[in-house]
Amino acid sequence: MVAGAFAPANAAPPAHDYPTQARVEYVNDCVARNGGKLSQVYQCSCVIDDIANTLSYDDFVEASTFAHYSTLPGEGGGIFRDSDEAKAKAKQYRELEKKAYRACGLKDPA
Repeated sequence: MVAGAFAPANAAPPAHDYPTQARVEYVNDCVARNGGKLSQVYQCSCVIDDIANTLSYDDFVEASTFAHYSTLPGEGGGIFRDSDEAKAKAKQYRELEKKAYRACGLKDPA
C-alpha cells in the first residue's frame, strides 16, 4: 500500500470529508498568505485538517464566507456583517482558524 507509506501511522482522518478541490484551494491560499514556501504546504494541510475535525464542509463554506466577506463595504456587504448570525459565524471561523494555525505551527492568520 503505497499511499499509506507516506502518512503518519497515528494520523486519523479528519472527522469531516471535504472535497479535494476545497482542500487544495485552502492550502494554496494559506501558503500564499504565509510567505509562499513549499514547506508550508504541510502546515497549511494541517490547518485545513484541523478545521475539518470541527466543521462539516457545509458549515465551513458558510462560516468562511461570512468571515471573508464581512469587510465588504457598503450595502452589498451588509448581509455578511450586519446580522447576528453573520457576526457569530465569522467569529467562530476566525477563532477556529486561529487555533488551527497555532496548533500547526503558523503565525495567526491576518
